[in-house]
Amino acid sequence: MSDTDSFINEVSEEVRRDALFGYVRKYGWIAVTLVLVLVGGAAYNEYSKAQQQNAAQSVGDAMLAAMGENDTAARAAALGAIEVDGSAAAVTALLTAATQQEADQIAQASATLNALATNSEVPEIYRDLAAFKAAMLPSDDVAARQSALETLSQPGAPFRLLALEQIGLMQVAEGDEGAAIATMTTIAQDAGATRGLRERAQTLIVALGGTIEAPATTE
Repeated sequence: MSDTDSFINEVSEEVRRDALFGYVRKYGWIAVTLVLVLVGGAAYNEYSKAQQQNAAQSVGDAMLAAMGENDTAARAAALGAIEVDGSAAAVTALLTAATQQEADQIAQASATLNALATNSEVPEIYRDLAAFKAAMLPSDDVAARQSALETLSQPGAPFRLLALEQIGLMQVAEGDEGAAIATMTTIAQDAGATRGLRERAQTLIVALGGTIEAPATTE
């Protein structure tokens, strides 16, 4: 009886082994394909990282070479010639505009900043910063500058208080001291104002003959 059981077990084992080999022959290509996909994916990921690192290094080298130019006009031209995208493009554009302004190329700086301000491929904070810096540039078009600052001074805008400060200074230049005092009071009473900004606002209020009001408190 034991010989019979042993024989049956051996036959069953052979049957299972044959079935396993059959499955391997039939579906083994799936496992091989999965392995190749995993290995290929890992290799491509490493390749992509290496490409990105090399690109970032190339941009950094180009920016360092451009900033090494002694002549501001040449430096601005070198910075403007760097081709990048995303956040790197924003940083390069801001540096380019600053250098153009330093070289007294106001029109070029304005064009650089306005192009960045409307570039949907860069983060919004950079677009807002570019728009603010563009509004800070010297311009004969006072109405356009004031309109841009009013847009930037809307509630929730990241550079709202700085834009309000510029609006207040424009109001002083126009001789509208009452409006300037009101604008600076808004800044001085805003909880989000930095110490330096609040002190500048309060100084101007006093200089214009206004009264510094204590910030509203909540109980």
